[in-house]
This record gives sequence, C-alpha cells and structure tokens, in this order.
Amino acid sequence: MNIAAPSPDLSAAFRPKLRLGFNTRVSFNDDDGPARGLREGIALFKEAERLGYQSGWAYQRHFDHYLSSPLPFFAAAGQHTHHITLGSAVIPMRYQDPILLAEAASTTDLLIDGRLELALSTGANGAFDAVFGGVETDARTEAKRRQARFLSAIAGEVLHRVTEQDRGAPLGAELRVTPHSPTLRSRIRQGSASLESAIQAAELGIGLISGTVLHDHDDGESFGEYQARIISAYRNHWRRLWNTEPPPVAVAASVLVGTTAELLEKYAAYDLERRTAGIAASRPKGALAPASAPPGAQISPVFQGTPDQVIRAVLSDPGLAAADELVLFLPPAFGLTDNIRLLSDLVTEVAPSLGWKPAPHIPEPTQRDLSGSRSRP
Repeated sequence: MNIAAPSPDLSAAFRPKLRLGFNTRVSFNDDDGPARGLREGIALFKEAERLGYQSGWAYQRHFDHYLSSPLPFFAAAGQHTHHITLGSAVIPMRYQDPILLAEAASTTDLLIDGRLELALSTGANGAFDAVFGGVETDARTEAKRRQARFLSAIAGEVLHRVTEQDRGAPLGAELRVTPHSPTLRSRIRQGSASLESAIQAAELGIGLISGTVLHDHDDGESFGEYQARIISAYRNHWRRLWNTEPPPVAVAASVLVGTTAELLEKYAAYDLERRTAGIAASRPKGALAPASAPPGAQISPVFQGTPDQVIRAVLSDPGLAAADELVLFLPPAFGLTDNIRLLSDLVTEVAPSLGWKPAPHIPEPTQRDLSGSRSRP
C-alpha cells in the first residue's frame, strides 16, 4: 500500500480524517438467502480490518432484506476480528426496549473487548408502529424517552430499588443492568439528520454521526453546507455545556473511486440511480421499495470518478471537510466482491490524500484463557 502524505490541496478548513470506516446493510437477495448475506457480512469486516479500516458500521432495518438485529451479528463478527470497532448506524430507539437493549449491548461489548459503538436515532416508521404497538405520546417523544432510559441503564445507574410491594428480590436491593461494561456509554452516538438532533446529542453528552439523508435545511443550502452547519452546532453546544473538546464526528458518504473504465461506468450508473430514485436506489433482489423521503429531505451526493476527481470533490465538500471520520456508505445491492474493491480502492487511491493512516497491524491472538486475557505461545 502506497501511503502518501496529505495532498498539498488539503486546506486549513479540511480536517484530516483520523479514522476511516464503512457502512454496510448486510443485505441479502432472494436467490442466495440471509445466511449467505450474514456470512459475507462477516467476511467484509475481516477484509476491512486487514486493509486498515478503523471502524465498521451496519444499518438496522426491520422486515426487509437487511440486518434486523445488529448486536448478535457484532458478537459474531467480533470473534473474527481483533481491533476494528463495530458499530450500529443506526438503531431507532422507538422500537427498542431500553433495558433489554442495554443488557444485550453490554454483553456484546464485553465479548468483543470494548469495540462496540452504537449510533441511535429518534426517528420512526409508521408501518413499524403497527407491528411494535402504539404509544401514548408521539413517536419521537417516546423514542427520546427510551433513549434516555437506555443511557441511564448502560451507565450503571440504579433503575429500581426493591420495595415491600415487589417480589423476587431482597427489600432495598438496587437493580442495575448486568453485566456492566464501564466504558460503553462513552461510545454511544446520535445518528443526526437535522440541527435539532445534533444539539440533542451534545446535551446528552454523546457522540455524533451524520448520514446520507438530512432534513430541515435552509432554502438554497446544499447538503454539504447544511451538514457542516450541523457539525459546527454540535461542537459549539458541546463546548458550552461540557467545557471540553467534543468527540470526533463521523460522516457517512458514498465515495466510489473508479480505477478502471468498467468501474467508472458502474459507479456513474449508481450515481444516476441515486439522484433519480433517491433512497430507493440499489436494492437487493426481493427487497421492499421504501417510501419516499420526507418532504424537504436532502439526499447526499455520490462522490464518484477517477481518484483525482474524487479527491478534489471530497476536499471541497463542506460536510466531509468538517468531519473527523469518513464512513464509506456501500451501495446496498453491491455484492461482497464489489464492496471489497470499493474498500481497497478508497484506502489506496484516495484516503492517504485526506490525511488518513491505516490502523497498525495487530497480530491475531492464538488463544484466550478463561479470565479473558489473551496469550500467545
């Protein structure tokens, strides 16, 4: 791998990318089935780690041809990887029991040696409400309530003190989530699609990841300009509230580097499909056609072309310039071979010019004793 110095075009406004990640939906199609999709998802994480990626993210999508339960997947992928972080982007809290999620997340984090990163959202899907059941208030308010409860639970706070009216535990016992992962809360993020949600993340004291759909932007404001404004608001509110520097901010984007004529044509076709079909673009065979994006929503651009063209486009985009971590959004219908090629070409042809360096190689442990410590012969 040819690791070049940052491009001389790297402007003062462009933050060097400290981490490089990818976002996959762990999709499957009707021909091959979900078991193969899950196995290929694990293979993708393994290859990304070998290439030096610092983070891997998986999108949660219920009732479709995508990953619906990310935590068991991360527990499995964590047994095949050793240093890459494994993250959800995103888990909609409206459809989660916050205590059960806290137990599962803590267990998963301990199994994978503290490499779990969870990005949460407070959005909702009306079709899902019919399955998960209604709530007494509106969906977003309920999602925020469950998010707050989840954050309390993973922080190890007392959830209930047993009273005389309770049964099944000693009087006065303090009920907390177990097992407890002491550092997990510091690795929770808000999946932000608006200025309001970014400010909420700062108020909660959690990290931020910005995705490929935004809403509530100003008239005439480009996707990248609004994204940069969201990130700036998050950092400013964080500094004001906590008097510390905020955590690194991640941004997901389709950055497709064409290194052959065939790939350039393939990525240009995806770009056209994304601009015309929006969030319905690139679906695996059998996947549901999603509802149209909410009125006023913006879809992120696709950064595709030759390596030089992609570098210039990324450097000039305000949203990507403001981020600390670039997360490659993989087209959902692309297969394992296509995705590995995207990962490889990004790290070899573009990422070094963004100030990125791969994660250092860490030898694989050969055995693990019962206490959890790693040893080698």
